[in-house]
Amino acid sequence: MTADPRIRLRDVTLADADLLDTWGQDEAARSAFNDFGEAPNPAPREVLRSGPLRNEHNGVLIVERMSDAAPIGTVGWHVVRYGPNPGSDAWNIGIELRPEARGRGFGTEAQRQLTDWLFANTTVNRVEAQTDVENVAEQRSLAKAGFTREGIARGSQFRAGGYHDLVTYSRLRDDR
Repeated sequence: MTADPRIRLRDVTLADADLLDTWGQDEAARSAFNDFGEAPNPAPREVLRSGPLRNEHNGVLIVERMSDAAPIGTVGWHVVRYGPNPGSDAWNIGIELRPEARGRGFGTEAQRQLTDWLFANTTVNRVEAQTDVENVAEQRSLAKAGFTREGIARGSQFRAGGYHDLVTYSRLRDDR
């Protein structure tokens, strides 16, 4: 873990809406592993007028570089259920960094910070992430962020005109 954080996670604000829209329209900057062939939705300005983009089911935060306060991407999470009771809920997280921020350890730090924040602010026991079996950089990032590789979900994601296998990683509350 980095002694001094190089990034911070912050709430998305109404002032970020245009930036998020610009990022969403920049197909060349989108990771091939996050290209689902759909036009991105515009930032939800009505929601942002009343508060942050997070609730009991999901959320999005901006990844911001500390050295210059530049936004360099987003992290998000949504609830997944492994049983009918709230104790069986978990969070599934995802990340999208701008191309210039990739490969520099920011993703590892962001995923670690997000997971720590989710454990500190919710009662879930499990935070998980999945990535394409070919996305070796993200697999390394998750491992460095303290996640354990669990296995492969075969043919589970439809992207780029075909089904892709995903590798599942998790961190449990006691893994910290």
